[in-house]
Amino acid sequence: MSEEKAALPAVPWLKIPESGDPYLEGMQCGECGAIFLGDRNVCSKCGARDRMSPKRLSNQGSLYVYSIVHRSFPGIEVPYVSAIVDLEGGGTVKGNLVDVDPDPEKIPLGMPVEVVYADALGRKDKDGNHYLSYFFQPRQ
Repeated sequence: MSEEKAALPAVPWLKIPESGDPYLEGMQCGECGAIFLGDRNVCSKCGARDRMSPKRLSNQGSLYVYSIVHRSFPGIEVPYVSAIVDLEGGGTVKGNLVDVDPDPEKIPLGMPVEVVYADALGRKDKDGNHYLSYFFQPRQ
């Protein structure tokens, strides 16, 4: 019988609780309300210090902009759609848009999307733990 390996977050703002579903976490400024990814002590919008606090981000959003990538590193399947999404309730996140044809005629700006969590393309650490990542897919 093989022991199941733990899932590791592919990026620091992806949180994997021991019980419950994974989620994205931003830092929100208590002064101006701006939301950013990654840990920080200073707001990049208003400059407030020590006013940042964690905020669970929505899994719903809309497509802001995208690029269809046709050339990448060896081992990365192309074409794929790299997207920037504005999340409901605040936060702007970059990730790959999946479950769509990489055809501009089929990818309207403003398209409603949702965040989905899946294996990070088969990547593993030296101990065999797999990485969990997030992707965007069109909302049904």
